[in-house]
Amino acid sequence: MTVAALNWNALDWDRFATELEGIEVIRDPAQVSKLSKDYYTYSPILVLLLSDKVGDVVVRPASEAEVLKVAELCVRHKIPLTVRGAGTGNYGQCVPLQGGVILDMTKMQAVKWMKPGIACVEPGAKLSAIDKQTREIGWEIRMAPSTYRTATIGGFISGGSGGIGSITYGQLRDRGNLNAVRVVTMEDQPRVIELRGDEVQKVNHAYGTNGIITELEIPLGAAYAWAEVIVTFADFMTAARFGQTLSDSDGIIKKLISIHAAPIANYFAALKSVIPPDSHCALLMIAESSLEPFGELVKQFNGTVVYQKSAQEASKGTMLCEYTWNHTTLHARSVDPSLTYLQTLFPPDKDLKLLEHMYHHYGDEVMMHLEFLRANGTALPAALQIVRFSTPDRLQEIIQYHEDQGAFIANPHTYVLEDGGRKAIDPIQLQFKEAIDPYGLLNPGKMKAWDQRELG
Repeated sequence: MTVAALNWNALDWDRFATELEGIEVIRDPAQVSKLSKDYYTYSPILVLLLSDKVGDVVVRPASEAEVLKVAELCVRHKIPLTVRGAGTGNYGQCVPLQGGVILDMTKMQAVKWMKPGIACVEPGAKLSAIDKQTREIGWEIRMAPSTYRTATIGGFISGGSGGIGSITYGQLRDRGNLNAVRVVTMEDQPRVIELRGDEVQKVNHAYGTNGIITELEIPLGAAYAWAEVIVTFADFMTAARFGQTLSDSDGIIKKLISIHAAPIANYFAALKSVIPPDSHCALLMIAESSLEPFGELVKQFNGTVVYQKSAQEASKGTMLCEYTWNHTTLHARSVDPSLTYLQTLFPPDKDLKLLEHMYHHYGDEVMMHLEFLRANGTALPAALQIVRFSTPDRLQEIIQYHEDQGAFIANPHTYVLEDGGRKAIDPIQLQFKEAIDPYGLLNPGKMKAWDQRELG
């Protein structure tokens, strides 16, 4: 049964709000519109597809019991339900394609317990808030997006893939990076299911299409005193090879290796006083205990340290990581809103030959921005290139050329789960949705596997 075939549009929303007495319900159109958006505006393609999509009402539960109550009401009336955190995603993950209820999880923000190596948290807890508490016992979140200050852990697990820390711990989908989750179902009688071990992959990076996460058990990493460093280089490929060598230097403890070709750093207004114009540079987080051997590596590549802060100094004001990952795109677009971006994973190659080819092939049309991470035990560059957008056809040509040459593109210009980073239907996630969301009410239109099942 498709959501489109259900007559929930005739619902009396006043009565709906009354049935949820005691739970926060937002009806103000301006607020509902605001809470129906994320940062899909990075993509000129998604702007055309999503700008007019809004929910009918926003509900903010404060507990798992309240989530169950909302789920039961939505199932009874066959109302689409789209879960959101802080809305810091970039692909319309939390945009309601068919209206209905927006379930805002930001009130559920408790850190329930923590012990060495593990924490149990609610989905609306901000990553920075979790870190603040876990660092008191000497541990920290393993990885985080550049929206670390505002992003929620539930949103990161549901819509993210990796980030700052991925150079050490890989990506969220890697076994061991999510221990357990509690999920509310959308059955006729909603219930709570606990998924542990490999079963967490049923909802990991699924855009909330097959369950409402109400609690997560996450692994932690040892907390280091992270120094922030910026190093400039004479040319981009030297900077890139420095990034690869630092990534492969197992004895140097690092959290972030972000490489930027000129002229990207020119978009970093607050860093203009330290980064010379048109510089190729590396933005880095290095454990203070590793700064001496790190300095030797900088000398080997004839780099110039133009900025360095101790962990204590870096804890005040803007963090360097807020110029990396997709914050790089944010800063560039704040200067030139016509810019967009790509997400590319280059194949393992210590000589970086394909990366070098792409850098020279496109020049300033596709400005090279690298984030090094670990994939299957190997350090390699992912790229969030800044693209000078001209037409949708040209953007597709650029994507196709990358793929033809052997680079993997996680397309950020689609809101469909399988068309973005997965590139394939996940039968495990589909089977789980069939079991716990039989009416297809959760975030409809985002899972191709479900829609093809409906058509078939």
